Amino acid sequence: MINIKRCILPFLSLIIMSLSCTSDSQKVDVDKNIDVIRKYHEIWSNGKVEELDKIIASNFKSHFIGGFEYLGIEGAKNSVLETQKAFPDWKEEIVDIIAQGDKVVTRYHSTGTQLGNWDGIDSTGNKVDNLLITQSDLMYSLPDF
Repeated sequence: MINIKRCILPFLSLIIMSLSCTSDSQKVDVDKNIDVIRKYHEIWSNGKVEELDKIIASNFKSHFIGGFEYLGIEGAKNSVLETQKAFPDWKEEIVDIIAQGDKVVTRYHSTGTQLGNWDGIDSTGNKVDNLLITQSDLMYSLPDF
């Protein structure tokens, strides 16, 4: 004779676990967050800073190693433009991107040649080649994208 409790308990557990899985609406949000970060890296590569108005909020804040940070859309625009001025061939290529909820972690490859002043350093003509990892918390009120 089959013990009904032994059969029902795993079955109920399976139902409860499946009901608690991520819904499609959350997946859409994660996909949107990934799209925003992809576009952000695109803008760093192409210098089209007017596109930042479409993807970041006015309360945007970016932190870098060494305490450097920029605030808001204008801060982001200035940072991209300063980088493009010093490294006219600056490119960012996403290698890996992982997202969950409002967090997106990106591993990306950035390259450029320093042909202008950068952070007080005169043009060197040296090529920069970095593999970087960033975490973006998209808990700001983003414009529709």
